[in-house]
Amino acid sequence: MTSRRLIGAVAVTALLALGGCSTVSKVGSLNPFHGKDRDSKSAEAKAKSHANRIPVIALNDQLKVADALKGQDFLLPAPAPQADWPTPGGTLEQSVENVDAAPAFQIAWKKAIGLGDSRRHHITAPPISAGGVLFVMDGGSTVSAHDGKTGDTLWRVNIMPKSKRDHEAWGGGLAYSDGKLYASSGYREVVQIDAKTGAVGWRIRSEAPLHAAPTVADGRVFVVDVNDELLAYDTASGLQLWTYQALSEPARILAASSSAVANDTLVTAFASGELVALRAANGSELWNNSLSHVSRSNALSEIRDIAGRPVIYKTDVFAVSHADVLAAVDLRTGTTRWTLPVSAITTPWASGDAIYVVDQAGQVICISRDSGQVYWIRDLNAGLKKKKRAMWSSPLMAGSRLITLSNKGVALALNPKTGATVGTLHLGAGGLLGPIAVNGLVYAVTEGGQLVAIR
Repeated sequence: MTSRRLIGAVAVTALLALGGCSTVSKVGSLNPFHGKDRDSKSAEAKAKSHANRIPVIALNDQLKVADALKGQDFLLPAPAPQADWPTPGGTLEQSVENVDAAPAFQIAWKKAIGLGDSRRHHITAPPISAGGVLFVMDGGSTVSAHDGKTGDTLWRVNIMPKSKRDHEAWGGGLAYSDGKLYASSGYREVVQIDAKTGAVGWRIRSEAPLHAAPTVADGRVFVVDVNDELLAYDTASGLQLWTYQALSEPARILAASSSAVANDTLVTAFASGELVALRAANGSELWNNSLSHVSRSNALSEIRDIAGRPVIYKTDVFAVSHADVLAAVDLRTGTTRWTLPVSAITTPWASGDAIYVVDQAGQVICISRDSGQVYWIRDLNAGLKKKKRAMWSSPLMAGSRLITLSNKGVALALNPKTGATVGTLHLGAGGLLGPIAVNGLVYAVTEGGQLVAIR
């Protein structure tokens, strides 16, 4: 299966409907026989979820540059060093402004990490980094550590369960905290790994496959399964602390999102189009916002999935759904500040006065963070025949350039003020996992199973 089929709009999978509204349950604190006490609490939680859910009104179908912003300058922070990248988005907020990295925009080296994409295997884990070491996971659930300067392999461990059950699976991701790696897996497991040696600590089984990378904060591991259930585990023991069940969605993108954390607020996106804020300590719901149209005009817009990560920046959360909604949401209240009709499965990038997003059609869109008006739009597929059009990854700002990768094997660097191309690289294989930037280099993982360093 190619990356286009895996992550594209038409690549969806049918899931068993769970029914009901979002509910929270604390493991061990409720009647194990699901008696009257649990039922009443569940009903109360469902009612609260309905009351707090904020629908997005119908949007103008046309996205265009605002007349008032044409040619206007805006503030971008200067590039700053980034020593570690412990989550797919770089920080717990899944937000990094402008990294000082890759000034030459040239390939430094390429290293094989294991199995690439195929009919049975798919790489879904973005690379992460800590202490000068890169951590990656290939299409066959082999986790490996690599020297950040040379790419040399330091250790490798396959986390596939020994049981013959679920002997074929794919998906998952990595996060780092306090000397430990936490790997989620399509084999229905969360695994703790020693970051220095690759030795496996604990491993806990989940009820459903895990396609998303975990997020680790304050002694807790958070990860979402394919049934739209958010799971919280204790980092020391692997004990499950609480769960949160979002609305079940019968069709979804085969990519998945990771949570963002600010203080004790955990923001998670689901295939139902729900963007939910919870208390990280106990899973209690703070607000619930739905990023989807009230009315939809075609079958693809029925896919509400928020496949990209929510981004916490300043006092807002930025997230985009496949159902044509890019939104700025107040972190404290869950109130929608502005929306735009953008359909994407990528993660937005926030920097200074601007928000950047790459949509399904291959457009890079630069938006005013404050007003939601559009500064500029660059169509990366303009003038190309259908066969030659590419899908493009989530953007990264490094060295004051906006970098995105394509499934055609191209890395493109754009001027963040204008959208003009300032650099082009050929990676040798497609790459739809967003790149990262740390210790002066940009790193990408291709669908061919290679780790590429850009200097």
